[in-house]
Amino acid sequence: MKIVAVTACPTGVAHTYMAQEAIEVECKKRNHEIQVETQGSMGMENELEQETIDAADVVILAVAIGIDGEERFEEKAEQGKVINIEPGDAIKNVAKLIDEAEKL
Repeated sequence: MKIVAVTACPTGVAHTYMAQEAIEVECKKRNHEIQVETQGSMGMENELEQETIDAADVVILAVAIGIDGEERFEEKAEQGKVINIEPGDAIKNVAKLIDEAEKL
């Protein structure tokens, strides 16, 4: 399974990168391909290309703020392939999050 994610929190520090790590670790345990874009205090890192988004089976938006480039995910949202979650919830319940992604 191919998963892409964006993580972002209001301060752009702790939860942004903790959510990134939690999602990556859980996906790797399950042998899923994962790419995570962070929008934190350092700006946008690991920016997801449109072709990568289009090829993904599911998109996880672990964000607590508006993100740059949100329109890139509109087609996946219309297909019901986007999960929106708070970064803190993604960190605490990452196994449940990836279970949900697998069901899509």
